[in-house]
Amino acid sequence: MASDMNGAELGLAWAVPFAGILLSIALFPLFAPHIWHHHFGKISVFWALCCIIPLATVFGPDTAFHEIAHVLLADYVPFIIFVGSLFIVAGGIHVRGSFVGRPIVNTAILALGAVLANFMGTTGAAMLLIRPLIGANENRRRKVHTFIFFIFLVANVGGALTPLGDPPLFLGFLKGVSFFWTLEHLMLPWLVTCAILLAVYFAIDSFMFSRDVKDGFKAPEEKQAIGVDGGINILFLAAIVGTVLMSGFWRSGVDFTFLGVHFSLEGVLRDALFIVISGASLLLTTKATREANHFSWDPILEVAKLFFGIFCCIVPVLAMLRAGHDGHFAPLVALVTNADGSFNNTFFFWLTGMLSAFLDNAPTYLAFFNLAGGDPTVLMGEGAKTLMAISMGSVFMGAVTYIGNAPNFMTVSICNERGIKMPTFFGYMLWSVTILFPTFFLMDMLFLI
Repeated sequence: MASDMNGAELGLAWAVPFAGILLSIALFPLFAPHIWHHHFGKISVFWALCCIIPLATVFGPDTAFHEIAHVLLADYVPFIIFVGSLFIVAGGIHVRGSFVGRPIVNTAILALGAVLANFMGTTGAAMLLIRPLIGANENRRRKVHTFIFFIFLVANVGGALTPLGDPPLFLGFLKGVSFFWTLEHLMLPWLVTCAILLAVYFAIDSFMFSRDVKDGFKAPEEKQAIGVDGGINILFLAAIVGTVLMSGFWRSGVDFTFLGVHFSLEGVLRDALFIVISGASLLLTTKATREANHFSWDPILEVAKLFFGIFCCIVPVLAMLRAGHDGHFAPLVALVTNADGSFNNTFFFWLTGMLSAFLDNAPTYLAFFNLAGGDPTVLMGEGAKTLMAISMGSVFMGAVTYIGNAPNFMTVSICNERGIKMPTFFGYMLWSVTILFPTFFLMDMLFLI
């Protein structure tokens, strides 16, 4: 079933439901927290219907059904299965030990997470390390900044070196970008960015720790040997990584269509294996291990409910973006091309990044990848700086907002569940803009101009 929706014909009014769900996420927890806590799922569905009903009215039920079925079956369901499997498996690994949240310990955990994100994805690394980090800082009074930097480093910036790190890079891999291209070209920007953020964090945490000590903070005296419970889940994490690689390298040549949506055998097998691995983790991990991790389903359910609305409302926005120079976002699109026809890598970086902070970063990466020509051979060669700009923007700037990347929301949800009062949507952005933007400006000047 072909789509009849032309992004060039859509006015800015079609972006209202998407703006509505973003503002709901930002403002309801601030001004009506009780209503939000009990009804955020209904609010998400409300905005989804505000997009779906006009689509059906203007373009017809068939087109609306096709567009929504495509985004849900081809994008949303695989997304939830993937992040859900990582959430379940990582939630079955309990790291024991007498960790005390001193600045050097916290900094080491953040650095470890940034490295691990490239092997198990930002979601896997975040879900593996968030609970030990919470435990290490349990008796600290001033600790919110630690989890803000955790989102910066582990949930986003850390995953910039391999296609396993973050979904947009995996999409680039599927489009023909070499598996090791990002490692080769983004290693130096990754190292500099991580070094700056870790140094800034260490300075802030050292100051906060000294104030905690003055207020009477004392490290727990009991010593517990470092150990891991639920070790079988490490094998399950490896199985998830292997499954992702399989779906990227293997081409079965078997394709089929369901409800007008195209599927490949390798994609369906990948998602089926994720479900099997998740089920095995639930069956083979002891209840005591998950209880020690304070495991609950609330964080992944919150992500599933909110991203349902986001994925539905994003449909017309992405259509307008794909329309390029013919759509209402033409002034933005024009910024990426210089007068002589060459690409402006600075604008590629910032536009890809800022849209990734508010839209889903995977389709945003794909839209700008295609805008840059869509030829992986050219982009990996003479267009390397442009591909660097698109890759860095989509991965790094997912840290600018809570909705920029799925593990951001999951981290916030787990922290709130454990009694750590995280900043509001705009409160978090005050941190991110103040700390990340100067760092990103430096990365732009050093590596993209």
